[in-house]
Amino acid sequence: MFHINTAKKFAMFFRTSIKVIVLTMVSAFLIVGAVAFFYKPTYAVSLNGELIGYTENKSELQNRINQYMEGESEEGIAFRQIDSVPEYTLCLLKKDITPNDEEIYAKVTENGTGYYKYYAITDDKKEKVYVATFEDAEEIVEKLKEKNSANKKDIGIVEKYDTKTKEFTSVEKSVSKLYEAPKPTYTYASSGSVSGMSSAKVNIGITLIRPISGVIMSRYGSRESIRSSAHRGLDIAAPTGTPIKAAAAGTVTVAGYNGSYGYMIKISHGNGVETLYAHCSQLIATQGQSVAQGQVIGKVGSTGNSTGPHLHLEVRKNGTILNPQNYVY
Repeated sequence: MFHINTAKKFAMFFRTSIKVIVLTMVSAFLIVGAVAFFYKPTYAVSLNGELIGYTENKSELQNRINQYMEGESEEGIAFRQIDSVPEYTLCLLKKDITPNDEEIYAKVTENGTGYYKYYAITDDKKEKVYVATFEDAEEIVEKLKEKNSANKKDIGIVEKYDTKTKEFTSVEKSVSKLYEAPKPTYTYASSGSVSGMSSAKVNIGITLIRPISGVIMSRYGSRESIRSSAHRGLDIAAPTGTPIKAAAAGTVTVAGYNGSYGYMIKISHGNGVETLYAHCSQLIATQGQSVAQGQVIGKVGSTGNSTGPHLHLEVRKNGTILNPQNYVY
């Protein structure tokens, strides 16, 4: 009898629970239906904490604002800066309230500041002319190098941004304005030995490759105002950071800072033959390291007694400094 009563009570409890669950689901469905009928999901848009409107498509509105900031709507504008970006909060909005995307966009962008991008060509770090593209700037620098302009080591390119654009100068007019005729700055040493130097071509027993590609700025044996004696090597101009390659395989005997040479590397190739690489901005090879021909050992710089970024290259045989151009370049 006890078991029968317990079963009846459980059945009644189960039926009551089912009714409650069904009623709850029906109520929830009716509530959701009512909300969906009168309201729609949307985003409240705030700017600096102030509500400025509603949008149904947050992604589309923000993408339009991003395009404005990226300067896509006006030629020559690199980017735009706005006072603050909008904030979005998901909410339910009555269906009779209309989103105001246009007003929001206008409010966000009304105080935007446009910045123009252009390039300044500098001479000794002073801005001289302005061009619209990096390609034009590079062409000006290359033409000055080709003409062997006396100031080519002092010419630079600076990327600029400003709220006002500059008056641009054509490539040809820029080259004409910046060009400086080179002055004779060197005479060659005699073919005999001068203070441990010899411009005579001797057999060094190995083949050298060019450590870098660049413009020869000062040749072996030249005599210039910045030196007290004849030039002991070959100067090749190149941008700071240009990789320097070993002219031949060998062992690094010196890698460090050495007075007027700045950061330098010296490699022994055997049989008394050595090559020296000076004025580096960075040393990659280390003393005692074996290097292969063409392996990067450092980077071009302007350390030590230097007037601009370049590689100073020396070739030596049994302590005598030889003319590098007899073997390379």
